Amino acid sequence: MIIQQESVDIETPTGTMRTYVYCPQASGVYPSIIFYSEIFQQTAPIARTAAIMAGHGFVVLVPEVFHELNPIGTVLGYDDEGKDKGNQDKWTKPLEDHDSDTQALINFTASQDYCSDKVGAMGVCIGGHLAYRAALNNGIIAASCLYATDIHSNTLPCAQGNDSFTRTQDIKAELQMIWGKQDPHIPDEGRMAIHQNLLASGNVFSWHEFNASHAFMRDEGERYDPQLALRVYGMAVELFTRTLK
Repeated sequence: MIIQQESVDIETPTGTMRTYVYCPQASGVYPSIIFYSEIFQQTAPIARTAAIMAGHGFVVLVPEVFHELNPIGTVLGYDDEGKDKGNQDKWTKPLEDHDSDTQALINFTASQDYCSDKVGAMGVCIGGHLAYRAALNNGIIAASCLYATDIHSNTLPCAQGNDSFTRTQDIKAELQMIWGKQDPHIPDEGRMAIHQNLLASGNVFSWHEFNASHAFMRDEGERYDPQLALRVYGMAVELFTRTLK
């Protein structure tokens, strides 16, 4: 399936959010996936992942997750400077502002004649957390959360009691949880805390752990696992094809 790409500026309560839209070139009506990036925003690996998912018949929206904190179009490097800035942004932006971003993205899909009324969420690293968080919105039907950071540790700013771990019981969407067992950012005890919380909260979810490190999907760097990445793409496509189409 041939795809096309454009950028749109979506107004949110906290400012203009540049969003990159990938969708099939053929005319039609397609379900949407909000794809939340790492702390580095839309890097080349993130763009390639969005294109892969769009090529399976989805409209994929990649928002600049820290649009309030950076000039439009900012992409951070995969280096110490980029990591430091990205982590600073992560610890600065409240989860409530991510919630309003998600609603703005859902509203955008509702206004487009090429989007159906079915919306899912997907993300990697902090984006995995944001996909999990997006699932609190009743407009999200399913979420694929890849090595989601900061859920177990409750280290992202928010009002007391409004953290994603505590709010798990409010998620109605189907969740797909993907983890690397050698990921230092989400150790065994952290993953198990999330797993037990999902069970106790009665969520509908699947749970997948692989022998991989953090960011094993990123096709740049020494942690990339191409074989595993291909498998996980297939799992995500299956989830969204089943729930959104």
